[in-house]
Amino acid sequence: MKKLACGVVLVALLAWAGLAWAGTQDFTLVNDTGVVINAVYCSPSSENNWQEDILGVDTLASGESVTVKFSGFDHCQWDLRIEDTDGNALEWTGLNLCDISRVTLHWDGSNATADLE
Repeated sequence: MKKLACGVVLVALLAWAGLAWAGTQDFTLVNDTGVVINAVYCSPSSENNWQEDILGVDTLASGESVTVKFSGFDHCQWDLRIEDTDGNALEWTGLNLCDISRVTLHWDGSNATADLE
């Protein structure tokens, strides 16, 4: 499991999100998988462990998106893990979030892909 960097926050969960300064690594996560995402983990690629789910008690239905905000990090390479409501997991590694502002996740039942913008 990868360790989640503590400064990663989910804007949708924060009442004061509009006041937060945008980090270089901030991105919008779009769920185009066809399944409900139950958990999202994001950690620096250099870490070996995940930590807490940044969605908290929320879920992300297919077709929905959420903005992920960062604060206080200077590295660009991040890994992303999602889990559906059945506990199935998909991972993407080495995402350069300094160059990516939108990650759209796809799942065709056997292959996971991501469009990076």
